[in-house]
Amino acid sequence: MPIWRALISCNPEQALATLRQPKPFGSVLGEVMAEHVAMMRRRGYKYTSQPVRLLQFDRFLQLNPQLETEPLRVMIDRWAATKGTRNHAYERENLERLFAKIQRRCDPSAPRRRPDPRPQKEVRKQWRTPHIYSPVDVRRMLDIARSYPSPRATLRPLSIYTMLLLAYCAGLRRGELARLDLGDVNPGDGTITVRQTKFFKTRILPLPDSVMMELRAYIAARRQVGASQDPHSALFWHVQGRSRYTPEMITWLLTDVVRRAGLKPLQGQFGPRVHDLRHSMVVNRILEWYRLGINPQERLPFLATYLGHRDINSTLVYITVTQDLLHLANERFRAVGAPCLNLEREVRS
Repeated sequence: MPIWRALISCNPEQALATLRQPKPFGSVLGEVMAEHVAMMRRRGYKYTSQPVRLLQFDRFLQLNPQLETEPLRVMIDRWAATKGTRNHAYERENLERLFAKIQRRCDPSAPRRRPDPRPQKEVRKQWRTPHIYSPVDVRRMLDIARSYPSPRATLRPLSIYTMLLLAYCAGLRRGELARLDLGDVNPGDGTITVRQTKFFKTRILPLPDSVMMELRAYIAARRQVGASQDPHSALFWHVQGRSRYTPEMITWLLTDVVRRAGLKPLQGQFGPRVHDLRHSMVVNRILEWYRLGINPQERLPFLATYLGHRDINSTLVYITVTQDLLHLANERFRAVGAPCLNLEREVRS
């Protein structure tokens, strides 16, 4: 669409020139930044978010060639002055910290830079508390997904239904849903294999029988519409494009289901998110453990492994304290901890 608008504009050449992207790492600092990214990836890091920040700064320097002779501090100040949002202040802090690391790698005698925690605190004030979907909410979204209007792509409603099911029951990220292959599903063992995700982890997840039954039904419907049966083909196969759904398309479809369920406004970014399904899976699982009389603390390492986390500290981020969770935790303390307090009082007396 931007290219089409440029072609029908009064000055197509100038309009197209503004759309052309500068050469990656083509600025005066481009070689240093590209070498740093290559070194971090050689060390085994995925290193995907930091290069985006460096490329943004590199593009700014290419569009402002008058800054080539200025010190690095002036370059960053000019870049930071282009926007005044709290997020941009946090981006500036990260950029300065990153260049301090690059300088120390080139010159170990360079002084260490003390990080400024204030921009991060300002950004945290904007963070939204995750929305915890109740089982009733999930059931309503599943019903809407099954009846999703899609006259030209008959497999799409069942695809959205299965995506939603795995996002909630298995706590899969949107990228993990998009990368699932047909061969990753093992109906005999009742498991799915999630390969090379965050932190380079590959994990095998057992699924409940009810979820596995729905997954088998989807695979059968997928076969009937003529999808590829190659084990390396996409599990969530797009009939029209005859390819896999992208993470962005999965997010759009599931968000539309959330809107149709009346849980999110029809427009805007406010309200529950797709990633909140992963938060809801954690909270509702802990609630179920409490109801069954299981100590959640003993199960957290298993939950962290199931979610693909490095340790339970990452899992603790997903635990949102709800009224139900607080009530059940208090009841457990009353049953287990309160008698210990009474015993201590008797000993003192």
